[in-house]
Amino acid sequence: MSLPEPVRRHAVALVAEDEVLLRMEAADLLNDAGFSVLEAGNAEGALRYLERHPEVQLLFTDVQMPGACDGFALAREVARRWPHIAIVVVSGAARPAPGELPDKARFFSKPYNPTLVLGTVQELLAA
Repeated sequence: MSLPEPVRRHAVALVAEDEVLLRMEAADLLNDAGFSVLEAGNAEGALRYLERHPEVQLLFTDVQMPGACDGFALAREVARRWPHIAIVVVSGAARPAPGELPDKARFFSKPYNPTLVLGTVQELLAA
């Protein structure tokens, strides 16, 4: 599944995932959908990218990563500082409590369905 042409032309995504193979898999999924993809190994690195790259439209983050900030906290910080960014949070272990994610964030359990994730991304970016 790919994004509509107008979105695809300028779409930039940031993948925050500490496990290299899972990060590569997510980056490939988004790249195949038409995104230019930036990658970070933890939340702190993701925030540094976002401070330097205002063109990012999508954050795709894992929950459990090394460092002081997990994916849920990263999602809240991104929603607060960059409310235009759509957010997808994934985890194989943790699930968000009610109200733990911002309104413009969606959660998927690992392993996630790539088609469902991309459909949700399309909806988030269109909103």
